[in-house]
Amino acid sequence: MRNASEQELRRHVETLCNHIGIRLAGSAQENQAAQYIYQEGLKYTEHCRIEEFPVMERCVESEVLEVLQDGVWKKYPCSLFGSSPTTDGKTLEGELVLFDSHTDYQRDDLSGLKGKAVIHLGCHIDTAEKYGKLMKAEPAFLLFVDTRYPGTLPLADGLFPSYVAAMGAKPTVNVAYMDAWNWCNAKAEKARLTVCGRTKRSVSTNVVIELPGTDPDAGILFAGGHHDTQAGTAGADDNAIGSAAVLELARIFSERPHRRTFRLISFGAEEQLSVGSASYVRKHRAELEAKGVFMCNFDSFGSSLGWTVLNVNAMPPVMELIRKSFHDKEIYFKEGCEVIPFTDQFAFAVAGIPGIWVFRPNCESGLFYHHRVDNTPDKIGYATAARHIDAAAEMLSVLADAENIVPFRGIPPETAKSIEAEWQEVFGGWKNA
Repeated sequence: MRNASEQELRRHVETLCNHIGIRLAGSAQENQAAQYIYQEGLKYTEHCRIEEFPVMERCVESEVLEVLQDGVWKKYPCSLFGSSPTTDGKTLEGELVLFDSHTDYQRDDLSGLKGKAVIHLGCHIDTAEKYGKLMKAEPAFLLFVDTRYPGTLPLADGLFPSYVAAMGAKPTVNVAYMDAWNWCNAKAEKARLTVCGRTKRSVSTNVVIELPGTDPDAGILFAGGHHDTQAGTAGADDNAIGSAAVLELARIFSERPHRRTFRLISFGAEEQLSVGSASYVRKHRAELEAKGVFMCNFDSFGSSLGWTVLNVNAMPPVMELIRKSFHDKEIYFKEGCEVIPFTDQFAFAVAGIPGIWVFRPNCESGLFYHHRVDNTPDKIGYATAARHIDAAAEMLSVLADAENIVPFRGIPPETAKSIEAEWQEVFGGWKNA
């Protein structure tokens, strides 16, 4: 079997990041990335297609945040969340108040936030109940602080689309951790926010590269990454390297036919909370539940310095196969079995397909360049990424040609219950199909 090529990985990453650039869901640049991946996929199989699905595109012309401190208004950088409304060019102003998301949602009454500029310490609202309480309080706008990455740069992120659709949203921006720290220490008084632009209806795309198996009834193996990015970042490791992995697997598996079909997908709109993979699974639910065998997801696995984490939702025989395949390539890793709705593997698990997320953090909270402007091609260790792809290819090849696939099927019952609960909570379940 061929090995993954460092040169090809670098070529794909640099094309997506340096030549195309920031690839927001629904944007012309995201579509350009999809077209590139589609054309590259045609080198290995004629069975390539692009599937479109609706998204809300973030179209920001300008964003200005000012904070009043010691009688002086000072400007600070910020980044409007995906799925957040803008201020329609108007200036919103409110008294600054600190809200600690780790403890303050325990309060029975959040009405004190009404009309305020809320510093939301914590970057995610992880339940619909909490989100509903915050929206009911009617803050003027929200200043989210990502507590995972203390620093001087604002990160980019997004609101959960299902929450916004059900309960609406207030203008929400991310701010730098140290800026929020200084505002609180200096007892800053007020903030005002002006965001010009809008969020508009658009379409995103999933690029499907299929290598048909010799036995059409034997099942389908999936592997994926995503080609979209957050605002302000070229996303080399989040996740141009994942789309590059998809293309390298297409090149590797096109060498010879396998019993089972490989369906390799580069997803759009992952940064809007895996909208692309959820859309794909909803559209193809019956086929996936009948024929889906396994899903291998590559997302943020390219860090040149770091360690490997493999999060697996599967039965014990799959874990044994994973250990052998990766250890044979001298890759040792931390094992996890968490239910993580923030990856494209999750939606496939909802359909009952076991899977793995290949991840490579470089600090205890994840990746120091997470959703930042410095997530650039020089951060990628191409030789290390190639070895991870080779290990995954070996594992997938065994699954593709196994005479008896039954021991590798299924997800542990307790894990499946947790997956279904997260699907209902965060994605709104199947009803959003």
